[in-house]
Amino acid sequence: MIGIVMFVAALCLLAVGYPVAFTFGSVAIFFGAAAALIELLPGATLVSVYQEFFLMFSMMPFRIYSIMNNTILMAIPLFIFMGIILQKSELAERLLEAMGVLFGKIRGGVAVSTVLVGTLLAASTGVVGASVVAMGVISLPVMLKYGYSKRLATGTICAAGTLGQIIPPSIVLIILGDVFQQPVGDLFKAALMPGLILVGLYILYILIIAFINKEVAPPIEVVAISRSASIKKALIAILPPLTLIILVLGSIFQGIATPTESASVGAVGAMVLAAMYRKLDWKIIMDSLHETVKITAMVFAILIGATAFSMVFVYSGADYIVEDFLTGLPGEKWAFLILSMVAILVLGFFIDFIEISYIVVPILLPIADIIGLNPLWFAILIAMNLQTSFLTPPFGFSLFYLKGVSPPEVRTMDIYRGVLPFICIQIFVLISIVIFPDFYGF
Repeated sequence: MIGIVMFVAALCLLAVGYPVAFTFGSVAIFFGAAAALIELLPGATLVSVYQEFFLMFSMMPFRIYSIMNNTILMAIPLFIFMGIILQKSELAERLLEAMGVLFGKIRGGVAVSTVLVGTLLAASTGVVGASVVAMGVISLPVMLKYGYSKRLATGTICAAGTLGQIIPPSIVLIILGDVFQQPVGDLFKAALMPGLILVGLYILYILIIAFINKEVAPPIEVVAISRSASIKKALIAILPPLTLIILVLGSIFQGIATPTESASVGAVGAMVLAAMYRKLDWKIIMDSLHETVKITAMVFAILIGATAFSMVFVYSGADYIVEDFLTGLPGEKWAFLILSMVAILVLGFFIDFIEISYIVVPILLPIADIIGLNPLWFAILIAMNLQTSFLTPPFGFSLFYLKGVSPPEVRTMDIYRGVLPFICIQIFVLISIVIFPDFYGF
């Protein structure tokens, strides 16, 4: 049971705000020593416990070395760099301005524009925080100025900003590809249809709400401009990032390049776009590199801590306890799916997707293999669930990103209530993937 106690202790430490990587590493060391002591009782000595502890962690350097040489994970810093460069080139501002001209006269048009821009940002940058902040700064004041409901405005921005978690190229999918040992390109293909259906349902919900209650999303008056001129302006804003998306994702889907190679194309393409927008200079490149290093270091530090945690968890035999419990449930496949999805959803209220991916998913994966679940299908279910964790109160990261840039009249409770319909839509899509896997190509 020491592994189970270790898991609960780690969650408690994360809940009170201890750094993730250090929490996993320190908990692994403490409980590893405790497990070695218990294993050698009653004749344990300091030397024997030390030897057992050293033996337990003897493979750790090799695991760290294999992490650093993992070609799949090399795509993470490249996609992060690509996203940061595009964010600094003011891509979101250009897209929102162009979309606003096209859809502003429709009821709910600005909200629809926000979802469409969120989709393009997700497919070109994939940086959730940057997307939410950019749209919060630009789109939220416009919606509030023209009488949009605070709940609809904030909910739309949060939901649109988190599309980068499921629409390729997604850092979540790259991490899950590493955990599941599945080709990342296959995960990208499998996630595309659920992501686009999610976008369609967001837009449908906004249009229905705007039609039913005409006060929540009134049309806005835009500057008089001819139809052809507005279309031309929109195309100028949309075509460059769309070309980059086609180059990056198209090369992966057609098998021309691996995700890592496509990520390098994306990084270079992002700098070319920034140069086209006359935003590329040495300062932007250096700032982007510094931010990329910080985020990448965080991800890999968490991975190393999670690796140590997993070693002790397996050594203690806790994986067999979990396996026996989950495989012994009545209903087998369906009971396991329901319990695992609920567990990930609840954990997403409190901890980040990276910790869930590297700690919880490896515990569930062997059981999914025993039951015979399609690994791609199971991975997409988890990815969709992890996206929901960005929106779920009280600790959804998107909620905090938006609150940080919202005007004072927007209360936290407005944001919490605003995201609830979009959380329901995400859960609906998640359930549809479970019930109709053939429809999604699994």
